[in-house]
Amino acid sequence: MRWDEGRQSTNIEDRRGASPVRKGVFGGGIGLVVLVIIGMIFGIDPRVMLGLGAVADKVIPQKEAAPGPAPGEGGRPDPDAQMKQFVAFVLGDTEETWNAIFKQSGKQYREPKLVLFSGAVQSACGHAQAAMGPFYCPADQKVYIDLAFYQDLQNRFKAPGDFAQAYVIAHEVGHHVQNLLGIADQVRQLQQRVGQREANELSVRMELQADCLAGVWANHAQKARKVLEQGDIEEGLNAAAQIGDDRMMKRSQGYVVPDAFTHGSGEQRVRWFKRGLQTGSVSQCDTFAATQL
Repeated sequence: MRWDEGRQSTNIEDRRGASPVRKGVFGGGIGLVVLVIIGMIFGIDPRVMLGLGAVADKVIPQKEAAPGPAPGEGGRPDPDAQMKQFVAFVLGDTEETWNAIFKQSGKQYREPKLVLFSGAVQSACGHAQAAMGPFYCPADQKVYIDLAFYQDLQNRFKAPGDFAQAYVIAHEVGHHVQNLLGIADQVRQLQQRVGQREANELSVRMELQADCLAGVWANHAQKARKVLEQGDIEEGLNAAAQIGDDRMMKRSQGYVVPDAFTHGSGEQRVRWFKRGLQTGSVSQCDTFAATQL
């Protein structure tokens, strides 16, 4: 993937080295099995999608720990300096794409912040561990990622390559786009009125749409700025396949439970990412109107 170290987003919030404050505990009685599955699947935090995030009247205040310096501060070398620059570049490129798309439709795009953290982090959606993977919090309109996830993406999930890493960010930004368009609120409201199986299906449609929107970004980035190199598309499609619910469940528990899918199968994720990549059209990403995913 071609990227320019000099053209980076300024919407990066580096909390690496800080001690997160766990301001509350999650209610809702999430079972251990569900937590394991959530922890294995990256994307929008399912607790947020199901309305199980921390709320003001159910939090337990705790003493704040003094944060330490982030890597690179105080003369300390930052081993992930180049990765941080790459993340800032990709975020900046998504900003260029979505600013242009929103402007064409007469809307204004509000750029999200991207928070880098280590181990655990406190967001407006609650306390999150790095094991849960990257996620988007609609309450504060921020994307959260521990850069160590990219090692898991390459080694554990067998999805190497810089475009695979870019796809992860573009997927989370896709959730931000859904939030700005009001889709996220509509889905959460629907999920509160239906059973678990139907709520899971809505979550799958939400995630597949974010995959499609990630493809829309890649399409526009390639046309406008020629960021893709040979093999990049294959990297992105492989990443989408490897993090499908079916493969993730197979790795974690040895068998697949389709009714428990929250992100879609690998085949579905590839199909919708490819659809956005090929068409570059937001209107082609309406997973909620699709009769077959």
